[in-house]
Amino acid sequence: MNQNNYKYLRWMAPVFVILLAGFVLRLGPITSAFKTYGEQPSQKVYALEIPDSLTFAGEKIALTSPDLKERLDKELLVNTYWQSNMMLMIKRANKYFPEIERILVAQGIPKDFKYLAVIESGLENVRSPAGAKGFWQLMKNTGQEMGLEINTNVDERYHLELSTVVASKYLKKAKSKLGSWTLAAASYNRGMSGIQRILDTQQADDYFDLLLGTETSRYVFRILAVKLIMENPTKFGYVYESQDLYKAIPVRKYGLDTAINNLAEFSKEIDINYKILKIHNPWLLENHLKNKSRKYYEISIPEKGYY
Repeated sequence: MNQNNYKYLRWMAPVFVILLAGFVLRLGPITSAFKTYGEQPSQKVYALEIPDSLTFAGEKIALTSPDLKERLDKELLVNTYWQSNMMLMIKRANKYFPEIERILVAQGIPKDFKYLAVIESGLENVRSPAGAKGFWQLMKNTGQEMGLEINTNVDERYHLELSTVVASKYLKKAKSKLGSWTLAAASYNRGMSGIQRILDTQQADDYFDLLLGTETSRYVFRILAVKLIMENPTKFGYVYESQDLYKAIPVRKYGLDTAINNLAEFSKEIDINYKILKIHNPWLLENHLKNKSRKYYEISIPEKGYY
């Protein structure tokens, strides 16, 4: 650098500082989108402690075999460090778990099965490429066989209460057939007949003694990992306060056994709008309810003051 350039830069430096200061003042103070609650955010990645045993649905699971520890470790790492997804699950759980637990208990199903819904759908009314739908990812034939209405006008797989009852009935039947809640959970992925066939072929009676395909081999461990994290979120690094969690909106039931010609007009009559009606009743697929059979339905209507 020659002397003239050096002198020029020395002379211009204060000008650059003044210009930068003015730019910052116009933008305002630099802020963070993260609610750190006074903590210093960490960017480190740590190995996780794997327990020697745990429980699922009251059944003790001893993690004595190296392959069992590795399978749990994999699912714990995947779910712990997929932070955005797990934080969403924690927030949604606060909204949906109380209702799911209430129905599971009423149906005689252990509360731990709420975590099965988490890994199946992320607590959303999603549709799989295979055509399974809802929080519990029920296939059309299964839903219809167990009493759900499924057609182009109504799909009760999207009805949280009714679909949870159906999932509970399936799990109860699977437990009776296969002998344990863990095998019942595995059958939700592979089917009761599929799990029974593998048990017979391999002359085993325990999920953890089976050699399974990749998806079913991971399935129960995904449930266990999600259970461990969601029961101990702060232990796994998730920081939040109660106001950050999603809240259930109280609803009242509007019963009817007639058709609704136009749901948008019906929404206005009950002082909400079409969007809100569909949010709380996703099982209503179209802008009308046919109801030629005069079936009794209950439509959920949010209490006033929440929208």
